Formats: sequence, C-alpha cells, structure tokens
Amino acid sequence: MAGFTAPRLPHAAPDAATLEAADRIARHWTSDLEGALQVGSDSHKRAVCRMFRDTFNPYRPSVIDWPVLPPSTLERIISLPIWNIAVQTEAKARVRMAAFANTIDDAEMRATIGLNAWEESRHREVLSRMVAAYGIKLASEAVDAYPSDPEWAYLVTGYSECIDSFFAFGLYEVARRSGLFPAQLVATFEPVIQDECRHILLFANWVAWHRRQLSWWRRLRFELRVAAAWVFLVYERIGLARTLDADGNEKRQDNNFTLSGANSVSVCDLGPAELLRLCLQENDRRFGGYDARLLRPQTVPALVRLALRLIRKAPQQSNPA
Repeated sequence: MAGFTAPRLPHAAPDAATLEAADRIARHWTSDLEGALQVGSDSHKRAVCRMFRDTFNPYRPSVIDWPVLPPSTLERIISLPIWNIAVQTEAKARVRMAAFANTIDDAEMRATIGLNAWEESRHREVLSRMVAAYGIKLASEAVDAYPSDPEWAYLVTGYSECIDSFFAFGLYEVARRSGLFPAQLVATFEPVIQDECRHILLFANWVAWHRRQLSWWRRLRFELRVAAAWVFLVYERIGLARTLDADGNEKRQDNNFTLSGANSVSVCDLGPAELLRLCLQENDRRFGGYDARLLRPQTVPALVRLALRLIRKAPQQSNPA
C-alpha cells in the first residue's frame, strides 16, 4: 500500500510488564497541543493521526497462548453464532479500508487509515487462530472483491463498526462478569476490543475532518452518501442476510450478532434495558482515556439513550392512575 509501512511486532510472547504497559498506552492519550482543536484543521488531523499511531498495541497473534478449555466451556464457545460473520467482517474491513486509503491525497491520513486496515487484518488473524485452536468449523470463505467505490465501502464499514463496536463493548463486559469463560481467554481479546474503540474514534474524526475539506456542493453529495450508508445498514440489520460462501452455497447469517449473542455469554437472561445501559457505560469508559477534544461517535449512543427513555416511560403509560 502506497504511503504505509507495516509496524514491527515482537517475535516472542512479551512478559506481563510489557503487556501491561502496552495496554495502558493503547487506552490513554492526550495531545500536547494547547487550546481547542478546530474541527477540520491541520492540527485536528495531526492530532487524530498521532493518537492512532501512538496508541498502537504491538501484540502478535502468532504468539498468543490459547488456554486449554474444559469441555463445557469449549462447547459454549463453539455454539456461539458469531464466528463466520466475525471472521468475514474483519476480512472485508481490511480490503475496504486499504482500498480507501489508496485514494487519499493527504499522506498522513493515508498512512493512518492504512494502519487501520493492517489492524483489521490482524484481528482476522486472531479470530482465525482461535477458531483453529478450538476446532470451530467455519464456512468456506469467499474472497471479498476490491471495491469499485472505495469511499462508499469505507463509509459503510466505518458506520457498521460504530454500531457493532458499541454493542461489543457491552457484550465483552457481560462475558467478563459472567465467569463462563476463563479469565485468560477474556483477557486475550482485550487488545482487540480496545483496537475497535480506536478504529471508530479515528473514523468519527476522519468524517468530521473530511467534511471541512469539501466545497459546499461536494459536501452535499457526501452528506447524501452518509445518509444512504445509514439506510443501508438499517436495512441490512432488520433480518437475516443471505450470502454465498466460496463454494457457491447460500448461507444465512444474523447481522445482529452482537445483540443475539448476549444470552450466550451470560449465566442469566439479560434484559434489553440492562444490556443497553451496560453498553453505554462501557462505551464511555473505553473512550474516557482519549483526549476529550477528539470527537466521539454520537449516533448510536444517542439512539440508545432515547430508547432507554422510552423504555422507562412505557410502564407508566400502561398503568394509568
């Protein structure tokens, strides 16, 4: 990829102190620039690019020591309905982000989104190594084509990650609290989950920065594309998607996998309101360590807060005085 150099990774598994330091660096960052960051300015762009570069976590999937699982836990993991779409999603994200990065004129932003694409590839490797370690069967994977419209592909991928990561933050915490999975296995995915937070932080700030670079008529076209991307994603998530695997067989997959998997990672039923509140808490916690002057994704948290207000009002309306 032009303008992008893959980062160096350790050849051996790092010790506990190194892991702790990398984790701390990955989730805490403040720009040394003073004053407000004007959205769309060069200082705004430099800050978000430096954030992404400075918080890079150099974990290496090939040296992850996957813990031995008891039969009951292994069966629970194998039965989770998420593995096919999770691996495929990371593969698609890598191709689409790399394609879009190659269209960007600004060298610093191009390299930053190129690193984002590289990290998506690493996420896919983590998942692939895990399913191989535990004997999880995956459908044969169709190769994701290089997008003919890289900007559209990047918008759909970025907003999709904003949706999925928000709920993944909550589900990860549900899995951690439940005790159904070994602490070592849950901790293994912590860098991946925090990477997703960095990814959508980068995306939200790229959208805001990019808007300010456009003339009024190009910005109007861009806003229409953003609206179309949201419509597409809502339509995609209202039912089961039909896809073809590499052998041409039709597969049905649930694009709401982050929600439908909630009760699979908990010892008790988790109501919608409880899950949504936990997702909000975890969303705020994961973003809390980054410079407050950088923009956060707002649409999904705002919709969830609205949904919680409606849920709170519902019992009052059904029991009039």
